[in-house]
Amino acid sequence: MSATIEFRCSSCQQLLKIGHELAGRQVRCPQCSNIQNIPNASPEVAPITFPTPQPAAPQPVTASNPQPPSYQTPATPPTLPGTAQPTTVTPQTATTREGQDTETRRLYQRITAEIAKVYVGQDELVMGTLVALFSNGHVLIESVPGLGKTLFVRTLGKVLGCDFGRIQFTADLMPSDITGAPIFNMKTQEFDFRPGPVFTQLLLADEINRSPAKTHAALLEIMQERTVTIDGTTHNLKEPFLVMATQNPIESEGTYNLPEAQLDRFMFKLIADYPTVEDEAKILMMHGGQDKLDDRLEADVETVTSDEEICRIVKENANVRVDPTLVNYINQIVRRTREWQMFHIGASPRAGIALMQGARTLAAFYGRDFAVPDDVVQIALPTLRHRVSLTAEAEVEGHDVDQLLNELIRTIEVPRIT
Repeated sequence: MSATIEFRCSSCQQLLKIGHELAGRQVRCPQCSNIQNIPNASPEVAPITFPTPQPAAPQPVTASNPQPPSYQTPATPPTLPGTAQPTTVTPQTATTREGQDTETRRLYQRITAEIAKVYVGQDELVMGTLVALFSNGHVLIESVPGLGKTLFVRTLGKVLGCDFGRIQFTADLMPSDITGAPIFNMKTQEFDFRPGPVFTQLLLADEINRSPAKTHAALLEIMQERTVTIDGTTHNLKEPFLVMATQNPIESEGTYNLPEAQLDRFMFKLIADYPTVEDEAKILMMHGGQDKLDDRLEADVETVTSDEEICRIVKENANVRVDPTLVNYINQIVRRTREWQMFHIGASPRAGIALMQGARTLAAFYGRDFAVPDDVVQIALPTLRHRVSLTAEAEVEGHDVDQLLNELIRTIEVPRIT
């Protein structure tokens, strides 16, 4: 049986070759950009061959470095949720060598081991948050209530030795409720600044989409510059500083769409789903008693690092090498989102910066001092999914953002890192 489905474009008659496992889906003709329906084929799948302008499939180009540590071992970071897998382009040689036993890798292992003592599962959430933390970024989490997001942030604060704060966003929340405001002191007859809840290190912005845009505006300066300006006076926030915002699915009542300027300041958008059967059973056994959370954190979880060590490692991660060909690869991915027919708005240059910073941090977690295309592909979807918007036609047709981003990434040739 042939490994591909061969058919001609209905518009330009270009011969297309598509892998069997894409049967029944849609593909864009590389010659005329017309959307084609792939004919049905046998359910038996074969290696994917993506359409190209030539009838013959191009030779894949991938990184020649050896393979990263297996995602199945606890010592290795798992794949982020919904990410495009590096194997969409078949490698010709072994990829990405196993990293060394570096200080950053050992710290990552200690942090995840301590978190696992209290927080069960959601490996993608843990991984994405740690990548953002060590990249000076922030994360937006979309999930239903009750998945332990508050427990995770409090546990993370205990493990990292950082302060924890929480803001419950509501429709009547004011910007001054977030940043703080001057309060008149009757004794001194002067106004004293009273800091708001943002003056912490790990900030949980719970149900952020339940407040209007004027409240979100208070976070713009805080997230980008890590400062708060009140009455002309600028107050610096203590580092490290991470905003972990949660929102309910779009279908929930009483919610507001986050402004684009607010969304673009989140490094990742992570999708948290219900736990597996095994993980949920562990959650019931671990948290089904009457123990207080503070007592559990104090007795079971140890602090394995400090503010100073985190800030030092963040600076050291900037020394991870990013080859110029990899920079060009990142640039192509970001720029193509602005040209993709199904996207009304593409990603901003901040998305490319986030991809580079995240790739450096992932490489450091793997124990490498250089980034490879696999690192970029692994975090591409969490970085881009909230920075692009579908056209009206794509929304009516029911297209999924992650699916379209996967198809976009597959059209870009993977560079060879030498």
